[in-house]
Amino acid sequence: MGGDIHAFQKLYAEFQPQLKSYLYRLVTCREDAEDIAHDAFIRGFDKVSSFKGKSSFKTWMFQIATNLAYDHLRQFKRWTVNTKEIDKGIVLSNETVRNSILKKGQESPEGTFDMRDHIDHCFTCMGKTLAIEKQVALILKDIYDFSVKEIAVIINKSQDVVKHLLQDARHTMMDIFNNRCALINKNGVCNQCSELNGMFNPKQNQQEALNQLDLVKGSKKFDRDELFDMRTKLVKAIDPLRGKGADLQDLLMKCDRMGMGELTVPEC
Repeated sequence: MGGDIHAFQKLYAEFQPQLKSYLYRLVTCREDAEDIAHDAFIRGFDKVSSFKGKSSFKTWMFQIATNLAYDHLRQFKRWTVNTKEIDKGIVLSNETVRNSILKKGQESPEGTFDMRDHIDHCFTCMGKTLAIEKQVALILKDIYDFSVKEIAVIINKSQDVVKHLLQDARHTMMDIFNNRCALINKNGVCNQCSELNGMFNPKQNQQEALNQLDLVKGSKKFDRDELFDMRTKLVKAIDPLRGKGADLQDLLMKCDRMGMGELTVPEC
């Protein structure tokens, strides 16, 4: 590969969409994810002579991008588990935001936001309540199928540490979902899957839509680990940057970021 920019770009292009969606799940902003991916490309090419092939080129580039994401995220605090309630309050109290969301749902080619999209959105929000290394380990392993060995390279930790991070992250996420998610717990406080579905798909029978979700159908017969696996499989099937609900995903993320103090005014 040497200093051949075209060879470098060809290799990078093979996983660029995956890298960008991974970064978006970390930073929850399209523009920031694009900027970090671009900076990772530049930094990787500048340092390509230091790549010795001890890991795959993809793993090496994810390491560079992850370090840049760490630098970016240090300016922000971790999100809280009530992010979605805060988001809901913003939507209900701010007519401009509410109308922008409805307009996006009606007019955008990527504005179809159903319950699966909300589960993906919720997974990202809840992931941001974790310490950054736990969030990174969880997303890399359960959503992007990196091995423990590869994750150890990306975050510069031992494999034993990575296993511990994964165990803690999964347990925390399972606790959050089991206590809050109304799809699997009738006393759960988060009913936004059905509320958002009703807002964006008013002609769809909500109970019918709920019954189509394996997560709901299995909520009474599967244990928490199995339910978590079902949730991650659903999330893996959705591209938050290019899926059918990507535009609404991004707009709702801006509301979340406003609620967490990262945006003063939502860029609707």
